[in-house]
Amino acid sequence: MPRPFASSADLDEKERTLEVLADGVYALTAEGDPNVGAVEGEDFLVCFEALATPAAARDWLAVLREHTDKPVRYLVLSHYHAVRTLGASAFGAATIIAHDRTRALIAERGRQDWESEYARMPRLFKDPAGIPGLTWPTVTFSGTLTIDLGGDRGDLDLAYCGRGHTEGDIVAWLPRRHILFAGDLVETQAALYTGDAFHREWAAGTLDHVASFGARTLVGGRGAVAHGREAVRDAIAQTREFLEVMIAEVSRVRERGGTLKDAFDAVHTELAPRYGRWPIFEHCLPFDVARLWDELEGVERPRIWTAERDREVWAELQD
Repeated sequence: MPRPFASSADLDEKERTLEVLADGVYALTAEGDPNVGAVEGEDFLVCFEALATPAAARDWLAVLREHTDKPVRYLVLSHYHAVRTLGASAFGAATIIAHDRTRALIAERGRQDWESEYARMPRLFKDPAGIPGLTWPTVTFSGTLTIDLGGDRGDLDLAYCGRGHTEGDIVAWLPRRHILFAGDLVETQAALYTGDAFHREWAAGTLDHVASFGARTLVGGRGAVAHGREAVRDAIAQTREFLEVMIAEVSRVRERGGTLKDAFDAVHTELAPRYGRWPIFEHCLPFDVARLWDELEGVERPRIWTAERDREVWAELQD
């Protein structure tokens, strides 16, 4: 019996949990669905991630409004994927911030990614007719960008840590609170999606950069918030191990002249005992292995995923 395509059969609503991480610092998690966050400035808000539709974003904002009525001045997008960006219009933010490469990726492949992710994860796209179009950042940067939160709240530092989950992932760092919003560069007990990734750079220098912040609290792209230095180290280590196992297994299959399907089976066998019950593991793995196979073949930049290509890869790699 073939598995349902990607997350198309995952239609159950997830329980959402709002955590107040410090005074004026919020994270919303939902059993492996995309995480979002917000940081209060003196008289404004910075929101991190936009969710897949304006309707989904309004649900998040309604929860946030139980704690603060400050207007959203800045919306920070960690990367270009549709489930992180297409809800942006709900925030009414004067400034939408992303990395230079994220803006370029939206231009290059944003429409295809929208169609791909909607087919893979329909439940996340609440009222898709309300999406006004692609989200375009109004401010981009290449290395770092600092937002002065005003008063005695200190700064929020945005930083590019290197190629990883995509070409343009950024993190948000609150040095006074030792809190890091890591986007999908780190997952906490949730499987990695690596279909647009640079696996070897991510597993090495990029995660080293993320670890160098010395966070005491980390909000990953999916999964529970990591509280305490040990939990943060574990989350980064789990992310690195997932990548390293994939790299090792796919490399071995290629060296012995195996096929893409052989590589998928080998990676699944190695990762499933530890990670198989984590959210979206079965969804992600075919796309992960297909991208890594290309990468080891010398395909420098990820090929564009389309709804048609998604189905072809899925069918090729299922039993």
